[in-house]
This record gives sequence, structure tokens and C-alpha cells, in this order.
Amino acid sequence: MTFHSISLLLLLLTTLSTTTTALIQPTLSPFSSLTLPSLDSTPISSSTFLSPNTLTIFGTYASDFNTVEYLQRLSHYKPALSALGVENFYIILNADIPAARRITSLIPVPEGVTVLSDPSGKAGLTFGVSRGWRPDDSRLSPYFKLFMMLFGLGCWATLPAVIGGYLGNPFRKQGWIKGALEYNTEQGYFPTNAIKDGENMFDDLPVVGGWGRRPLELATLRLQNMVGISIPNWKELAPSKENMAVLTQLGGLVITDENGNPRYEFRDRGICDVADFEFICDEVLKK
Repeated sequence: MTFHSISLLLLLLTTLSTTTTALIQPTLSPFSSLTLPSLDSTPISSSTFLSPNTLTIFGTYASDFNTVEYLQRLSHYKPALSALGVENFYIILNADIPAARRITSLIPVPEGVTVLSDPSGKAGLTFGVSRGWRPDDSRLSPYFKLFMMLFGLGCWATLPAVIGGYLGNPFRKQGWIKGALEYNTEQGYFPTNAIKDGENMFDDLPVVGGWGRRPLELATLRLQNMVGISIPNWKELAPSKENMAVLTQLGGLVITDENGNPRYEFRDRGICDVADFEFICDEVLKK
């Protein structure tokens, strides 16, 4: 199978699953009694974080790849989402308040985004996110379960999402990557050679420089995220011993319409498999 054929296959898998998810219209009534604290300890009820014209991200634990990418993507796409009618923005992290504060200091959230603390992940579970591989098997270490999920166990989309970061995508643009690369490079996160004098070096690649996402571009960003954010800050960002189950819990996203009903929803299907904000802006909110 050629390089181009593999890219097409990965794109097809992602597009089909994303489009199918967009058609699901669940009820949000199970959230009726849920209240979570913001970073200043203000209690926020589900009637607020699931109010009309609201985008709510159900994040993962604070140092997880998915949480990091949700924060980076939201930072880039918030202006476009606001222009398309989204009025309120919330991100729920499976982390205590100190850990949530720490990750949002490493990846600053845009003005107008409220971060909520949910150490046990109850909001995500209520939304129906994946609990990962063998969530009820108490004989296995949560770390071992997480390690096996890196190979796709219990989360089939992990390998396509990770491999896609290396292969690139000639069709769908991913504008958020450059901004995240620039910020990480300014912070000195290795490797720092992707951005030079404000220019993305991937633009200059022969043949593939004009792709929507160039080979190795997203993989480079993920390496920066791991080396610069997740690993060195693990002690501050890790879940507590009482909440280790969130290590394998995935996340998701919901956007409500003017009546507070789900307009679009997405549930992560693997590590590094998060909602496609380009798809949301171009295919969901413009309809």
C-alpha cells in the first residue's frame, strides 16, 4: 500500500466516524443535578454549562494528550466559533482545582472560557464517554491499562490518530497546529526547529508543503506537548490515588442549539482522537 493510499484510508476512517457522530441527538437530562466548581471555586450547575448556544468540552486528566489538544484547539478556534453563534464556552477537566489551574497556566485558555474541575470524571461519564480498556478490572494497574490503550485496546481510533500525525493529511486544513507550534517553541519545548522567525518550516517541504496537514507536523507538536508539558509537570497534573480511573477515561464535546438541545456531539474514540474543530466550523455550524 502506498503512502498516499494509507493517508486516504486514515482520512476516510476519521471522516466517516466524525460525520456519523454528528447525527446523534442524545438527551442531556441526566445532568439535571450536577454541579461543578470553577477554578475560583464558584459552583456551576449543568443548567449553566449546558445552556443554549454553548460549547462544552468534557476533558480528560490534566496532562493527557487529549486535554492538551482540546485546550490548544479551542484557543485557536474560539473566535470562529463565536462568529458562528456559540455564546458560551466551558471545558471540564478530570482534575482537582490546583491541577486544572496548572495546565491552564501552561496552555492559557482564551478569555470567555470557563474551566471546571471534576476530579472523578463524573460529568464525562454522565455524557457517556469511553471508560477505556477493561475499566472494571481491579486486578490491573490503571497505568498498565493506559499503556495498552496506546496500542488501541479499548480505543480503536488511537493508532489512526497517532499514525495520522506522522503521515499528514493532504485535504483537511488544521490551522490550529501552527499557533500551537509557535507557542510551544516560544516556551522552548523540544524540538524548537519547526518554527523559525515566525515561519512554519513545514511550509517549505517539497511536494507536501501545500497539504492541509504536512507529514510529521502534528507529530512534532505532540512531541513538544509530551516533552514540554505532560512529562515535566506530571506530579502537579496527575490524578489523585482516589481517582486513578480517569487515567483511561476519554473525553468528548457537545454543542447546544438555541433551545439547549444537542446540535452536535462527539466522544473521543482513542488517545489523540479529539473533536475536529475545522469540521465543526465548516460542516456543522455553517448549516
